[in-house]
Amino acid sequence: MQVDTVLGGGIAAAGEEARRAERLGFDTISSSEIAHDPFLPLVPAALETQRIRVCTSIAVAFARSPMTTAYSAWDLAQLSDGRFDLGLGSQVKAHIRRRFAMPWPEPAERMRDYVQALRAIWHSWRTG
Repeated sequence: MQVDTVLGGGIAAAGEEARRAERLGFDTISSSEIAHDPFLPLVPAALETQRIRVCTSIAVAFARSPMTTAYSAWDLAQLSDGRFDLGLGSQVKAHIRRRFAMPWPEPAERMRDYVQALRAIWHSWRTG
C-alpha cells in the first residue's frame, strides 16, 4: 500500500518535513496550489531526501503557460533524480477567472492540448 502526505509548513519547512516523512516510511510527499506556488516547496523536499517521491497535487495548469510548467517540472525531475510527478488540474471557472485572471476554456479539450504541448516541449529538450 502506498502512503502519501502533504507539505504544510511552507518553503522554509519543506526540507525537514520531507526528511521526516521519508524517515517515517511515506512513499510520496506533495505540494498543492493553495497559498503558495506548488513547485517551490518541492525543491528543498527533493534536495533533502533520497527515496520519497515529490509531486504537485495539484498545479493549476490554466494559470500558467505550458512552457512555464515544463521548465518547473523538468528542473524538479532532474533535481530529484526522477522522483518528481507532475499533478495538473484545471481548477474551477470562478478561480480561473477571478483568482488567476485567465479566460475559461473548455477544460477537457484545453487540458489535452496543454499536456500535448508539455510532451512536445520535453521531447524537444531530450532530442534537441
